[in-house]
Amino acid sequence: MKTVVLIGMPGTGKSTVGVLLAKTLGMDFVDTDILIQLREKRTLQDIIQKSGYLSLREIEQEVVLENDYDSKVVATGGSIVYSAKSMARLKQAGKVIYLSCSISQLRNRIHNFDTRGIAAPLGQRLEDIANERTALYEQYADYTIDTSANTPAAIVHDILQIGLLK
Repeated sequence: MKTVVLIGMPGTGKSTVGVLLAKTLGMDFVDTDILIQLREKRTLQDIIQKSGYLSLREIEQEVVLENDYDSKVVATGGSIVYSAKSMARLKQAGKVIYLSCSISQLRNRIHNFDTRGIAAPLGQRLEDIANERTALYEQYADYTIDTSANTPAAIVHDILQIGLLK
């Protein structure tokens, strides 16, 4: 069975959908943000506050490049698309699904924007981050699924309908 990689903005449902998809498919689930925190022994926000957002992006790339993703469901950090090396590694492992979401829905879902550990310059607004990253998400995606109006279970159903694991 091939790997499924979920990319997208924070709040699109990558981790929630990833866990449900992995459970449905009987596959392992990997959240690269958790791998970063385990390796660094601190939160994403702590890394940003003490070392800067670019340091978090470097660590994110290292973590993605040093781990095995064979036959897993992988939820990435939203900034992984800034690393061409990481995205090449993930695309080599399997299919990449971009979970897109409207800005208004992201605002409803993200209640901890300032402390969430988003790898972006201080003061950059959610809209600015989305505008900057959307083209990259679309560039690397094999498939795009809009999560704005769907439940995690419905999104898993949509992913299964793609038939990419046959």
